[in-house]
Amino acid sequence: MSAAPYDIVIVGGGPAGYVAAIRAAQLGLRTALVEREQLGGICLNWGCIPTKALLHAAEVWRQVQHAGEFGIRTGEPSFDFASIIARSRAVSGKLTQGVRHLMKKNKVEVVEGDAKLDGPGVVTVHGQSGGRRLAASHIVLATGARPRDFPGAAADGVHVWNYRHALAPARLPESLVIVGAGAIGMEFASFYAALGTAVTLVEGRERVLPSEDEEVSAFVDKAYRAQGIDVRTGAIIEGIVVGENCVDVSLRTPGGVETLRAQHVLVSIGIVGNTEGLGLEKTRVIVESGHVVTDPLGRTAEPGIYAIGDVAGAPWLAHKASHEAIACIERIAGLEQAHPPQIGAIPSCTYGHPQTASVGLTEEAARADGRKIRVGRFPFQGNGKALAIGEAQGFAKTLFDADSGEFLGAHLVGPQVTELIHSFGLARVMEATEAELMQNVYPHPTLSETLHESVLAAFDRVIHI
Repeated sequence: MSAAPYDIVIVGGGPAGYVAAIRAAQLGLRTALVEREQLGGICLNWGCIPTKALLHAAEVWRQVQHAGEFGIRTGEPSFDFASIIARSRAVSGKLTQGVRHLMKKNKVEVVEGDAKLDGPGVVTVHGQSGGRRLAASHIVLATGARPRDFPGAAADGVHVWNYRHALAPARLPESLVIVGAGAIGMEFASFYAALGTAVTLVEGRERVLPSEDEEVSAFVDKAYRAQGIDVRTGAIIEGIVVGENCVDVSLRTPGGVETLRAQHVLVSIGIVGNTEGLGLEKTRVIVESGHVVTDPLGRTAEPGIYAIGDVAGAPWLAHKASHEAIACIERIAGLEQAHPPQIGAIPSCTYGHPQTASVGLTEEAARADGRKIRVGRFPFQGNGKALAIGEAQGFAKTLFDADSGEFLGAHLVGPQVTELIHSFGLARVMEATEAELMQNVYPHPTLSETLHESVLAAFDRVIHI
């Protein structure tokens, strides 16, 4: 089995891998991309995109139910759950085909199958059509990650779910226990509760969205409870037992031990990198806590082998993976412009109802760092556009260094905040101070004016409240 020569072989076709392949091709590198399942990876097929299609359906359902508030008369509204799921899958399928088109357009050879390192600069691929050996000076691992199972209760797709199962169930569950109140758990809680499922959300830490600013977590907790979601924080899962037609979840809270019974349990307690079966044991590549150890440009301890995206560790975000991919490839190509994403400038978004978005330091982190800070807050209740569209719940919060005016972070909760956070991400990248953010002109009437007012509020110059 002879080895086909390439400049670079990329293993994995998700947001890290396919973006890396495109950038490598743009730079004139002969590139092969190995994918064992579907181009687009988890994000396009079983993560970011299909969940947003489901959440948008839930949002449309909310709007229909409240149409009368806008003077619009409708008949008795209803929904077809199977059609909601089918549309979500169709959106993913369309994007997967789009990625395949991009590979063809950029003359990237796609090799289908399982990849394994087979000596210096060689990748062996085994697929349905047989085996191939690919030789390259540089090998980039972009194999992603998979859901972490709860010990003793692996996801079976029947009663115990992971996010894949929650994306395409045969029918709408009557009851659902969700273990983990991070972004994935919160989004599925929002979706299923909107459609009528009795949802219980269990989080071991003391608050939902524990990585977000405390004020944002508290606001979302209250909003979810108001939607009928049973939120249990500070609750440690002691066991999951599957019955004939149900599942029992035992949890310990400050008040004692309790058992929750539901039709299904969705486990969203994190992910583990796909490092097995790659032949890493024959290299100097270091794997710690299920993830490949790299430097900021994706280089591992083995010369010529790189790792990017979820397999290389947190934050596990598609947009971080794509930026990481470009920096890695540009470094391989010898470009001086190669810059890894700035961790403090990577936005974090959760697309439930209400949405949350953040970038930079939380207030707790800034104070723990010993900084003297100024904090600005502005509610969407004071924003004309938010009132006009009937979505005036939430707020924008901004943080600045009190001495230098350095912009430290922003934390948003409310309407379309995931579409607004990028401006604050840019401010972090450009090392902006309050002066630049105050001088920027925000169009009226837009939700973005709330961001401006929060900056003004931090320096006692707020206008509309």
